[in-house]
Amino acid sequence: MMFNKIVAVVTAVIGASSLFPGVAALPTNVTESAVGARSINPAGNHVGQLTYFQIGLGACGWNNRNDEWVAAISHELYDNWPGYAGGNPNNNPVCTTPHTADITYNGKTIRVGIVDRCEGCALWDVDLSPSAFQQFAPLTSGRLSGATWHFN
Repeated sequence: MMFNKIVAVVTAVIGASSLFPGVAALPTNVTESAVGARSINPAGNHVGQLTYFQIGLGACGWNNRNDEWVAAISHELYDNWPGYAGGNPNNNPVCTTPHTADITYNGKTIRVGIVDRCEGCALWDVDLSPSAFQQFAPLTSGRLSGATWHFN
């Protein structure tokens, strides 16, 4: 009796899914889906947007201040940094071997320490401390497009 109910429910669900032709099928090979990690090569020059955020305890595990020239890199770059296997973000090589980046905007270049990850940033965007951002523009600017930067 229970088996018949289960078969009826499964049949109903499968049948109902055919009523929605625009709904994409679930991936059949999960290991090849977006779950798989990849490594992004951070070398070279990058172009992205600059934003700023309130500094505190970052993904690297350090407490920093708004008056320090520090930054967060995109979550995509941080999570796929060469040699990082996931888990404790404090163990990311971008943190354990401290990295700096030179950022240029409107002809001015500053050097910042990488201390955090930015969830809202696109791959090559950089989220700066308020004091670092103010080297390029007032905080009221909010977002600066066309910055170039590279890791040291």
